Amino acid sequence: MSMKLTELHSGKQVKVIDHLGGHHVMERLKELGLLRNEIIKIIKNDRFGPVIVEIKGANIALGRGIARKIIVESTEV
Repeated sequence: MSMKLTELHSGKQVKVIDHLGGHHVMERLKELGLLRNEIIKIIKNDRFGPVIVEIKGANIALGRGIARKIIVESTEV
């Protein structure tokens, strides 16, 4: 089941399925390594501040607005 990155709790491992938004959003996410089928781990996602994810060993802080545009699905069963 796919959902927005902001809808999941810290500690979850997810796979990027899609991105919502225009060309600039897509380019920025690509620059950050948030490509389709990439496995990421949610380090911090609470009601305040950025969403922090781990991608290939690096932590990246995403504003909540852009994090809402990232569609993911859980890799955990």
